[in-house]
Amino acid sequence: APKGEVSSLGLAGDTSWVLHLSLSAEAMKINQNTVLQGQKVTLVPYTSAHVPRYHEWMQSEELQRLTASEPLSLEQEYEMQRSWRDDADKCTFIVLDAERWAGQACGDEDCMVGDVNLFLTDAEDPTLGEIEIMIAESSYRGRGFGKEATLIMMSYGVKKLGITKFEAKIGQENEASICMFKKLHFKEVAVNSIFQEVTLRLDVSDQERRWLLEQTNHVEEKNYVELKLPAGVLET
Repeated sequence: APKGEVSSLGLAGDTSWVLHLSLSAEAMKINQNTVLQGQKVTLVPYTSAHVPRYHEWMQSEELQRLTASEPLSLEQEYEMQRSWRDDADKCTFIVLDAERWAGQACGDEDCMVGDVNLFLTDAEDPTLGEIEIMIAESSYRGRGFGKEATLIMMSYGVKKLGITKFEAKIGQENEASICMFKKLHFKEVAVNSIFQEVTLRLDVSDQERRWLLEQTNHVEEKNYVELKLPAGVLET
């Protein structure tokens, strides 16, 4: 939930919103030691070891435009990573090239291709998640990496976080991303001409849930620590 809004939900003496926030915090931090292995991509938690490469990506004017982001200093990027780790309204994974990462042939930083995120944007409805996908490495675009990463994150959101409705807000110029989400059954529900942004939405019916789980039944969930990553990758 946006900062400063959650507390307004409870009346004086009413602690129900505190309990809800606590439960949300636990839910959104549930992925801090989770690895999700697919066919093309492996999703891992966003740690401080990933920040330098991520910071390098976000110096790109193209990525700043596509993600509606402002350039940050390296220290600000580390602060942002800590907020992704600790905040109750965010869940993120770094997207790795699964083949390159298999067998620990290389460390995370050498296999990073992007990230995928879920936000809880409505303090009154924790079942609504806004999803974002960024394939930062241009050589990996148009090859199905973004699609699989998005499907895995959606499946994770449904199974682990209780998400039943997804929204995606995408710049109007980003036709490839809009097309991908429509292929994943999202429907266009709004256009913001001021921000030049399209909002797409998917309500996860029983039928959509079955389809989503079928699309991701190959995904294996593993323990990040137990995979014995190279020195320097894990946080203390």
